[in-house]
Amino acid sequence: MASYATMPASAGPASAGNDFVLPKPKVATHARLTNIDALRGFVMVLMLLDHLRETWFVNYPVTDPVNAATIIPAMGFARFAVSFCAPIFVALTGLGVYLFSINHTARETRDFLLKRGLLLIAIELVYLSPLYWGIVPQPTFWLQVIWCIGICMIALVFLMRLPRPALIALGLVLVCFHNLLDPIRMTPDDTLFPVWALLHQRDTIALPFGFLAKTTYPLLPWIGVISLGFALGAWFRDEVTPQVRQKRLLLLGFGMIGAFVLLRLLNVYGDQPWFVVDGDPVRTVISFISMTKYPPSLLFLLPTLGGGALLLVLFERIDASRLVAALAIFGGAPMFFYLLHLSVLRILYHSALAIWGPNNGTTYMFDNYNWVLVWFVAMIVPLYVPTVWYARLKRRRRDITWLKYF
Repeated sequence: MASYATMPASAGPASAGNDFVLPKPKVATHARLTNIDALRGFVMVLMLLDHLRETWFVNYPVTDPVNAATIIPAMGFARFAVSFCAPIFVALTGLGVYLFSINHTARETRDFLLKRGLLLIAIELVYLSPLYWGIVPQPTFWLQVIWCIGICMIALVFLMRLPRPALIALGLVLVCFHNLLDPIRMTPDDTLFPVWALLHQRDTIALPFGFLAKTTYPLLPWIGVISLGFALGAWFRDEVTPQVRQKRLLLLGFGMIGAFVLLRLLNVYGDQPWFVVDGDPVRTVISFISMTKYPPSLLFLLPTLGGGALLLVLFERIDASRLVAALAIFGGAPMFFYLLHLSVLRILYHSALAIWGPNNGTTYMFDNYNWVLVWFVAMIVPLYVPTVWYARLKRRRRDITWLKYF
């Protein structure tokens, strides 16, 4: 997403009954927006861990949710950590659009959403999916997170017209109750199968000329997440003090995590039941925190979005730290980082395959998950340097219109 930390703050309406309102200190606005970029950067760094697994350790099957009885424990906990990425990123997309709308007309905002949404869809189909051709058995269009965000942004063109209470209600219904649709399963013989696969059922759609489309990110719950993220934007207006905003975010975050724990203990709704692994408390914990991502269950979204709210408070409170400054760089140019790291990973994979040849069927893979962790640490700095360059370019060259779309 475009970085909103460098956008001018909205003046905001004066409070009712006040004849005049003192201007807000610039540092408050800076902290309010830098924490958003820092959180976005945090999830981008986490995302690298999962994509490294998909590059070097994809031969090890990872179910959705993971099977706690068989999963490598380190992978089980890593999978939970990277679960925060997509929900937080989609919610921050909605929040960022709201902040964009403060300083732009409704038409400008809708035009931006439409153009950006179509661009993201094109990037997923034309660039990201072909990166994996030659590895998968058939040419496949992977309708993943970038596709999903693009569609959600286009949906927001229409949904942002709703009154805020109606938008919140719609978002809550989609997030909280879409699991009631889980029993509805369609097959390719059903007329509405392609539509249902796009909306709620992770599946494969056969396309002409032997192509396939994999609906990795069914859309219904994600539209709910981006809608709630947009509605949350009102808490980030200038007239909302940091103390009030942080109190609201803390209540929201702890409330969602508390709701997750309660529903998970009840084991009756929101995801597949968890189970006790006899004699193995570590795997029992993994079972408790392993939820369905495709599509994201209610119990998947509660702790991840709740944790995101708490991290927003933390990053705002430590705004002056080096950690926040470093993470904000990644968050200030997330699309650039996303395309960069996936491209680098493909180049590294094909180079290794060409040099050493296949060691697992037709692929080259690591035989130990610890190597994925080593590569994760090793790649952060090399990816950070070009991301810093691009983020600075975006801030310096506001006259280049297309930069704001990356």
